[in-house]
Amino acid sequence: MTRKKPSEPSEIIDALRTNLQLLGELAVRYEVSTKPSRRNGHVVTVSSPHDVHALLRDEMAELAQEQLRVLLLDKRNPLAGQRVIYQGTVSECAIRPAEVLRPAVVEGMPHLIVAHNHPSGDPTPSPEDIRATRELQRSCKLLGVDLLDHVVIGGDHFSSIKDLGHID
Repeated sequence: MTRKKPSEPSEIIDALRTNLQLLGELAVRYEVSTKPSRRNGHVVTVSSPHDVHALLRDEMAELAQEQLRVLLLDKRNPLAGQRVIYQGTVSECAIRPAEVLRPAVVEGMPHLIVAHNHPSGDPTPSPEDIRATRELQRSCKLLGVDLLDHVVIGGDHFSSIKDLGHID
């Protein structure tokens, strides 16, 4: 079978988006992760939304599609790992609490932080972001996992759904 080479810039962009979505699905399916628990020989501790933004900004700020990640934290909030849970579209990333919580439950992590990006660059949480976070917090409580925050990254800026008063 011969493949037609993309000739238009829009066809190339569509092909790249398809590939990114497939890579995101494979990362979720095979639990591919990055474990940035050490930087320059030091343990990374996440204690604020600023820390989350500093950790993820370079990787997530310029993504063309929404991506949802979970940061897994041990008892005193040293970063034990992070997982890409979903790769969405340019404007949305639907979540299922069971998929978001799976890494924390499987690895016995007591705390987690959820982070996702807004490709538009505006980190203002949408009503859907807030609703999904509240649903996720209820699920976390049932499983004995603390949802510490949900940080929305928009370029060089971020919003904390907890700091905005939408979760405990």
